[in-house]
Amino acid sequence: MRFSPKLAGLLVFILCASMAGAETLTGTVKNGTTGKPAAGDDVVLIKLGNGMEEAGRSKADSKGNFSFTLDDQGPHLIRAIHQGVTYHRMAPPGTTSVEVEVNDVAKKLDGISVTADVHRVQAEQGQLEVVRIFAVNNTSKPPKTQMNDHNFEFYLPEGAKIVQSMAQTSGGQPVNSAAVPQAEKNRYAFIFPLRPGETQFQVAYQLPYSGSATIDPKPIYQAQHLVVMLPKSMQFAPSPDAHFEPMNDPKQADTTIQVATLTQPGQSLSFKVSGMGMLASNEGGGGSEGGSSGGAMGGQGDSRPGGGLGPPIDAPDPLQKYRWWIIGGFAAALFVGAFYVASRQRGVAANAANGGGVDFEVPEPPQPAPPRASRSTPAAAPRVSAPTPSPASTPRPSMLLEALKEELFQLEVEHKQGKISQQEYEKAKSALDGTLERAIKRAGQS
Repeated sequence: MRFSPKLAGLLVFILCASMAGAETLTGTVKNGTTGKPAAGDDVVLIKLGNGMEEAGRSKADSKGNFSFTLDDQGPHLIRAIHQGVTYHRMAPPGTTSVEVEVNDVAKKLDGISVTADVHRVQAEQGQLEVVRIFAVNNTSKPPKTQMNDHNFEFYLPEGAKIVQSMAQTSGGQPVNSAAVPQAEKNRYAFIFPLRPGETQFQVAYQLPYSGSATIDPKPIYQAQHLVVMLPKSMQFAPSPDAHFEPMNDPKQADTTIQVATLTQPGQSLSFKVSGMGMLASNEGGGGSEGGSSGGAMGGQGDSRPGGGLGPPIDAPDPLQKYRWWIIGGFAAALFVGAFYVASRQRGVAANAANGGGVDFEVPEPPQPAPPRASRSTPAAAPRVSAPTPSPASTPRPSMLLEALKEELFQLEVEHKQGKISQQEYEKAKSALDGTLERAIKRAGQS
């Protein structure tokens, strides 16, 4: 079969044009434990445009380097697998280089501690609803990841029905993570890696309720604070051996808060609750005023889901001492779709930029919420967006383009995680696409 010179030239032109349209994403995988390149680690390119689709696979070379050819300009996710644990870094549209940090894995580490064990209790219509939140710190030096078959364990009361269980790694997004029953009755475990930094766990459960109930946390680990939060319309009575102190929070005047400090494994901390009532929604938690969670989310301030775990600016001394208040808002603001939430609201996009990228687990399909809707109002999961320019200054076209690309990227991620409906997604995307088109035209004229 012969090719004419014209046809050959056309094929060369098409090939060159396609190569010119493709972009190369380069990166490195660094071992944060040894400070050396993570040579030989598997690296996966995940396309987020139309689902979590694997678009490429490679291995880090002797210097930890890797590269992928991108077929489109959409958002991507880089996954590095080191000793069986995954680490992620987002690659927004326009990104040309990324660095993924991994850590060596150990089955048991000495630097694991529990900052807070929070119980949010409410009751109505013959049902006691409890959301239990743990904040766990990994301060191992050198930094390592702890992972085993029962990585973080806890007890639940007899008869507890788990409705939802989730986890959030430091700097990541909340994801479904099963609470796995252990051999001992009423004992469960999260088989979820404890990476360096802070990891948060939540388990939401229900108990039959006839007006009073006794809850025994049965702590397995030492904790800085164990907190019980319940509406003022309910009563709290600790067991004779349990030592709780009441705490007053002016921002939650309708909530009873009891705190036990420096709790020990096996310590008697059971308490009885009685009465009926629902906790008010705590949108944004304590981090809405600019707290930080010790590096989580790359220092994004209040833009991250739940607001963060650091004390709010100008907070009273008790709140700085007891980080539980911030943690307490975790249930309402971080985990959208918890068991007592049947409807969702869209929040206003956060005002802080994603300065350091996001490392997150690819979520499982969301677990269904029960048919009964609670009176609690769900807090929207804030979307990390580009900074909003001040009225006094007009952004350059390139800055506007980057902001729009980042917003489109976050919209795609939320859509794939099921945080917004198809209708909301299409409406928002249409508006952003129109704005992006006009911005591109202005950039071409400048």
